[in-house]
Amino acid sequence: MIQNFLARILFMPFSILYGLGVEIRNFLYKKKLLKGVSFDIPIISVGNLAVGGAGKTPHIEYLIMLLKPYIDIATVSRGYKRKTKGYLQVQAGHNAEQVGDEPLQYKRKYRDILVSVAENRTFAIPQLMMANANLQAVLLDDAYQHLAIKPGLNILLTEHDYLFTRDFLLPVGRLREWKSGYKRADIIIVSKCPPVMTEASKAVITKEIAPLSYQKIFYSYYQYANPYFLFNGAQRIALTEDTDVLLICAIAKTDYLRDYLESKVGFLKSLEYEDHKYFSDFDMSNLLRHYQAMEGQKKIILTTEKDAMRLELHRKFLIDNKMPIFVLPIQVAFHFDEGKSFDAEIKQFLLDFKV
Repeated sequence: MIQNFLARILFMPFSILYGLGVEIRNFLYKKKLLKGVSFDIPIISVGNLAVGGAGKTPHIEYLIMLLKPYIDIATVSRGYKRKTKGYLQVQAGHNAEQVGDEPLQYKRKYRDILVSVAENRTFAIPQLMMANANLQAVLLDDAYQHLAIKPGLNILLTEHDYLFTRDFLLPVGRLREWKSGYKRADIIIVSKCPPVMTEASKAVITKEIAPLSYQKIFYSYYQYANPYFLFNGAQRIALTEDTDVLLICAIAKTDYLRDYLESKVGFLKSLEYEDHKYFSDFDMSNLLRHYQAMEGQKKIILTTEKDAMRLELHRKFLIDNKMPIFVLPIQVAFHFDEGKSFDAEIKQFLLDFKV
């Protein structure tokens, strides 16, 4: 505890300098000395104040499932840690190194929508509009700090167990900007809530966040489905008390996932890496070694949908060694029967949108 306190004191000047730089940039946009670009189609941005782990990908997927039956939509991401540059339309045949794990996940699951990656998302949106003249809305992934674009609707995520109100600027904390940045949000979602949540706990968090008069606040959680085999989505299994699981993942936080698995399976061992890591040949050999050392009769390897995009790069190794690697799908749900209210907010934004 003392070492942690001393580290915070040591890094505090760097956090202050970082915050000053962010504040100057935000001030320039606020005073219109730097101008964000608006587009003549609705833009919905999903992001957070902190680095990683708030659940942007499942919430983008929620919006995709909500909107794609009715309108033509597209997504724009940076393509974090991809090994290509510039604007690229994602195809199902791409791999994670070419386009990034999350955009590839969107395209594989929703093949009838346009998915793109670009460092310059201001440039990407006109490209998407040229690619589909009927495009009716764009979802911006992880773009809360991307002030070069003025979204029509700004959705801010903050984790239930790591609220932005209790955090501090990098590198002392995890915030990308000052807490006051939450004021730009139109909708605030407290994500990764416990599966069971009381009205009393909701009231406490709502009071702490103190949403402004124009902001709506919602509380979401994850629902997990039965895992499917990485190389055959039709092959599914149920997680039971006699299942032994070796979890391999490279995501920002595993607490929520581990809590779920520990409530479902008999034995859980995990191999955890930094977020978005590309697994090496050594990592795969280590995975095999740990799997072979497990003694259970019903043992599997489990991973997340995002990690599956990068594990697929080792397809030959996994198949040659007959490794039963399954993928755990998740969906977002809303507490307090507020899913319909959230959906209505999104639909009303689209109906009210004017060029």
